[in-house]
Order: sequence, then structure tokens, then C-alpha cells
Amino acid sequence: MEARNYGADSENGDRIDDPSEDALFMMISGLNDSDNTFVVVQPDEDDPVWFASVAVLDEGGYEVVRRDTTRNEHEVTTLTSIHDIARGLTIWMAARRISAR
Repeated sequence: MEARNYGADSENGDRIDDPSEDALFMMISGLNDSDNTFVVVQPDEDDPVWFASVAVLDEGGYEVVRRDTTRNEHEVTTLTSIHDIARGLTIWMAARRISAR
């Protein structure tokens, strides 16, 4: 099912609906290792079939998790470039919407 609306939510309560690559970059840039350690992006549904999360790692960098149950995908990577993370998530989320049509 196509996600008509999805959102990015951070641990500190910030939310952006249908985030752009730039919005994801800003949210990830705002992460820290104390009170805002992750961002989750997922469809606005009761039982979403996909999600992506970005979490700050203690040793530096970010853990990026992408999960799509309709495709049996579950990928966990470690990255350091916020630009690469935001761009990769934007492309990945676009594929979720396109393939659902």
C-alpha cells in the first residue's frame, strides 16, 4: 500500500510531515548523544510496513536501519556523512512509494 503521508519523528518530539532530503539532513544534524538520539521515518498508518531510523552511535557516526516487511528487507549500516544518510533515505523512501503504485 502506498504511503500517502509519512513523517519523520525525533526523540525530542520534533516532527516533519513528508520530509524532504534537506529536512532529513536538518533533523539528523540535530541529533546528539544525550536527549535526542534518534529519528524514525515511517508512514502514518496503524501498522506501517516499512520504516527507517537513524541513531547516534557512542563511538561516533550513525546507525541507519531500513526495514520493509513487504520486501523482506532489513538492512543495518553505519555511516558518518549526514548528507549521504539523508540522500540515501530520500531515495529509499521514494522507492517505497513508487513500487506501491
